Amino acid sequence: MSTEALARLAEERVDHRFKGLPPDADGLTVGELAAQRRNLFTDGFATPVLALSAERLEHNLRLMETYATRHGLAFAPHGKTSMAPQLFQRQIDRGAWGITLAVPHQVRVARAFGVKRIFLANELVDEAALRWISGRLDADPEFRLVCYVDSVRGVELMDAALRGAARPVDVVVELAAGEGARTGVRTEKECAAVADAVAAAPTLRLVGVAGYEGEVPGADAERVHAWLRRLVALAVDLDRAGRFAGLDEIVVSAGGSAWFDAVADVFAAIPELSLPVLKLLRSGAYVSHDDGHYRKLTPFNRVPEEGALEPAFRLWTQVVSRPTPEQAFVNAGKRDAAYDLDLPFAQVIRRGGTERPATGVSVTALSDQHAWLRTLPEADLEVGDWVGLGLSHPCTSFDKWPLIPVAEADGTVVDYIRTFF
Repeated sequence: MSTEALARLAEERVDHRFKGLPPDADGLTVGELAAQRRNLFTDGFATPVLALSAERLEHNLRLMETYATRHGLAFAPHGKTSMAPQLFQRQIDRGAWGITLAVPHQVRVARAFGVKRIFLANELVDEAALRWISGRLDADPEFRLVCYVDSVRGVELMDAALRGAARPVDVVVELAAGEGARTGVRTEKECAAVADAVAAAPTLRLVGVAGYEGEVPGADAERVHAWLRRLVALAVDLDRAGRFAGLDEIVVSAGGSAWFDAVADVFAAIPELSLPVLKLLRSGAYVSHDDGHYRKLTPFNRVPEEGALEPAFRLWTQVVSRPTPEQAFVNAGKRDAAYDLDLPFAQVIRRGGTERPATGVSVTALSDQHAWLRTLPEADLEVGDWVGLGLSHPCTSFDKWPLIPVAEADGTVVDYIRTFF
């Protein structure tokens, strides 16, 4: 990645664009503010403010690096989870093959920061985006992009947009996770037709197969394993048909954040093919993990000897109203907290420098700028108290905060993560 582009993030000026940061920091660069090592709780940060745990972030990065190595997997974590180039760099420093992304704009962000390998987990048929990507490929021999194809029509549109390109775009046939699932080719016969279309398109090069097991209808261990075996069998069939002749390797890719243990199991049994196989895992939500959706579904719950991810986000809010003994309101709502899967979770209360569990306090609803709290008789909660909320689904948490403090356990802020939506 580009060290110069990353360094420029530290030169950005702090101002009104960034929620939660100390008002008296206006005009400082991000690097200058980080060097002050301010305390999240006592040095002017304003609620609501989202923070990443420095220790838990490092733990999660290290754990998934170890996991991928142990299971012989290449790793292209899904960057749309965070869209934070500083985190891309930390993942690549820990051995990631590259970064997975979802839409062309995200590719532009990654390229602006010098990411050399990108897996685009989508079929790309936008003419302007294809021409831009083709230009980047032609200009940089070290840049590699792999994207999905899931239809003959898509192949035709890609080929038409890319005519005149010096380098073909690498594509993988996306196998759908089943009937009623999201994108992807539904049958193996249709996969062969898409592969035929790619072979007839001089602007494209078929390099493998891929898909997303998290979309398997009624997903459980048996169904997910069965679909992954279908994906591997598709790679075997295409290889036997000579579809990968002339390549250096065959890409077989899957892996969200809920079933990567199944991916590791099935990919370990991929038979010998005509070329080496790049077994590419794409799990991304592990970076911050969460206190809801992924905490319940993480494969480490099923295989505890592999380790455990730790929720790294906490949204600090403040009680602004206590209208009844059974009700309170804090000053963070839908604009601040992820809420697309689970509501936030009341975890801790801070008052006068002392932190304690949020006993008897729960979040029942979100308005635009308020969270509704239900308080049981044992809840000790006053206007002015800080309430720390755990969050579910990291993707939309990162989306809401363009500059996120990274804080150590005692509240010392050691870094700031810049996000791009």
